Amino acid sequence: MTGAAHHSMLRVRSIEDLRRQAQRRLPAAVFDFFDGGAEDEVTLRDNRAAFERHRLLPRVLRGVSSVDTTTTVAAASARAPIVIAPTGAAGFGWPGADVAIARSAAAAGIPYTLSSSATASIERIAREAPGRLWFQPYMLRDQAFLHRLIDRAEAAGYEALVVTVDMPVGGKRERDYRRDFAIPFAFTLRNVLDFASRPRWALALARHGMPVLENLVGLARSPRDIASIASSVGRDYDSGFDWQRLQSLRERWQRRLLVKGILHPEDAERAATIGCDGVIVSNHGGRQLDGAVASVDALPAIATAVGARIEVLLDGGVRRGSDIVKALALGARAVMIGRATLYGAAAAGEAGARRALEILIDELTRTMRLCGIRSIAEIDRRIIA
Repeated sequence: MTGAAHHSMLRVRSIEDLRRQAQRRLPAAVFDFFDGGAEDEVTLRDNRAAFERHRLLPRVLRGVSSVDTTTTVAAASARAPIVIAPTGAAGFGWPGADVAIARSAAAAGIPYTLSSSATASIERIAREAPGRLWFQPYMLRDQAFLHRLIDRAEAAGYEALVVTVDMPVGGKRERDYRRDFAIPFAFTLRNVLDFASRPRWALALARHGMPVLENLVGLARSPRDIASIASSVGRDYDSGFDWQRLQSLRERWQRRLLVKGILHPEDAERAATIGCDGVIVSNHGGRQLDGAVASVDALPAIATAVGARIEVLLDGGVRRGSDIVKALALGARAVMIGRATLYGAAAAGEAGARRALEILIDELTRTMRLCGIRSIAEIDRRIIA
């Protein structure tokens, strides 16, 4: 990183600062793909509003000169209660963004989850960003292809599988319709003009080549027409995937298995019953069912139902260190973050992704001190007003 770039990152003080930098650098279509949600984006907004509705009740004079953010997630140590969520197509924001985010996670001592629709392969991440690696296989209609992905993750040493279950069909992301955005790209006059409006981004793309969803080579097909653009991301997913198939996957994969996309306590209980090691309370970042409950609002009931038996993680809306404290107080073992490091990587590559994690961990530590909390183990429901 150049001296100017380093200075620029030091001036970034929040995830929102990184978001604004990413917005300035990216074409509107690419930014909206990362930033947007489904339909009217009610759930997207409520993920943030739900955190803002909760208030902290700090204690004082607790002796917080030393604060310990380490914890255990998925039976192994993490330096902070944070996991990188699976985020697809990151390379459209910055060349090599998947590797950049994975390296940032390894440097921070936290797990990284690779998406099936990443622009880096399972093997490349394991080779270039060794750390605590999890893999997220989308439930594809082509089961033989799906099983090959899982076998590759096992061979490459990935320690956990994150099974996303809230996407039987792609959400109606209207920003993508309006921008003519699809993966693979379907070039139109509208989006070509949009791409040309960001010459630095366009030059980087020209220099490194069009990103490829490397794990899906041989599966993905180009959408036939503009009408299919907004649902193109979900066109190969298996809407028939059910509890029986999840049970079979649990039996096939002998390492840690977490189920992502749980919002109902009864679904969490069933996941625990069939032997899953954890559930991730998530509404897919507001990108699927608009009008779904905010993740942090769904968290307490799920933590009460299964938190004593399996791990509960929270995904959706985390933008501040104080959000992490609130999520843990409401029953989460850790939080997943997706957009925060995506914004960072889209703004400045690996330097931006690292800065996103620095900001969140600094804010987490600061919030703990201000609340009189000396370790992650001390965070409980009593800190919420």
